[in-house]
Amino acid sequence: MTLTQMTAIQAAAAIRNGELTSEDLVRACLARIDEVEKTVGAWTYLDPDHAIRQAQAADLARKEGRALGPLHGVPVGVKDIFDTDDMPTEDGTVLHAGRQPLEDSAVVALLREAGAVVMGKTVTTELAVYSPGKTRNPHNPEHTPGGSSSGSAAAVAAHMVPLAVGSQTNGSVIRPASFCGVVGYKPSFGLISRHRVLRQSPPLDSVGVFARTVEDAALLAEPLMAYDPRDPAMRPRARPTLAATASSEPPVEPDIAFVKSPVWNKADDDTREAFEELCGHLGERVREVDLPDVFARAHDWHRDIMEADLAKNFRIDEDKGRDRISPVLREMMDRGKTVSAVAYNEAIEHRAVLEGLLEPIFKQYDAILTPATVGTAPKGLDSTGSPMFCTLWTYCGLPAVSLPLLSGSNGMPMGVQLVGPKGDDARLLRTARWLAESLGE
Repeated sequence: MTLTQMTAIQAAAAIRNGELTSEDLVRACLARIDEVEKTVGAWTYLDPDHAIRQAQAADLARKEGRALGPLHGVPVGVKDIFDTDDMPTEDGTVLHAGRQPLEDSAVVALLREAGAVVMGKTVTTELAVYSPGKTRNPHNPEHTPGGSSSGSAAAVAAHMVPLAVGSQTNGSVIRPASFCGVVGYKPSFGLISRHRVLRQSPPLDSVGVFARTVEDAALLAEPLMAYDPRDPAMRPRARPTLAATASSEPPVEPDIAFVKSPVWNKADDDTREAFEELCGHLGERVREVDLPDVFARAHDWHRDIMEADLAKNFRIDEDKGRDRISPVLREMMDRGKTVSAVAYNEAIEHRAVLEGLLEPIFKQYDAILTPATVGTAPKGLDSTGSPMFCTLWTYCGLPAVSLPLLSGSNGMPMGVQLVGPKGDDARLLRTARWLAESLGE
């Protein structure tokens, strides 16, 4: 096993025990980046010397016997919508070119507190919406990596870093994780602070993470779940014990509900066949469950919220240079300006209705099984693919995980999405690990 093939848990333990230095790991990652970055294009800002200096500081702290965090010395990629006081944050748009924050985002500050080496800034789509950046899919550079957290997913998939941070307002963690063949985890709404993260749609925006195992995703996400009063979506609560629970065995084998969702008719043949085979393999552990008809309206409600918020929150950028905003984003903002206050508030209020209708499912089943995407990553780089299989769950604020368990007829990865009840993220990750291991066996 090469250093870049180590899991984050393995690397953190080896550094903590003195079997590996952070500097050696970071140098190995930099060598891997040098090898494949020209093809993949995952990074928008990377200063190798700065990364090495962080690693050397981590190694010195260990030698001096200082307290070590759970991510001590482990390199992490950060999506370029999270403010960093030592790196530019340009949000994937020429309108923010050269922008240098004076303060870290809450997530980056917590990464540093946990001992991580902030490796660099990964590519985002334009303002974290749909217009693609330069990143290509590591499995086939002629295919999209998905978006908007394109660079974060691709960097982990290409073994440039073991961990990366992203965000999701519609499908921006789950979709690229599925397309790139890695684990993507979007926590319950309000569990990770969005302070000094690009504001797209506050009722929907969530921070998410990428890793190559469920346990690694838990290791990264747990230290980020510190209460922050600067984010109005957060409430004071103890951090969930994600890492320990994700690594533990379920007391009984989980029961899973297979939910096709209102957009099943959009799934391609590969997806339909793969999920039929998957459900057959799981046997009595899975049952198909239909959602009430009202769930078909969730996509319209989500669109009203998101596009109205885009029009509001990107108004300054539009005033500064509408002609330098992509046509797809301009169209979304223009539609957002037509959303009435009544429609917006109704869309907000219906989230609680749908959450209530999901409660009986979660009382009977440990998690919902559903596609992560329509299919494998589409060929071509002019689109990041459809997020429609993520929309409902993001709208409801539920935790979701994409597991790289399937592949299409073209050999490209295809993710399996597991969704859990809001706030029960640790159990969802435990179920996800159980599913990954049972299918692996």
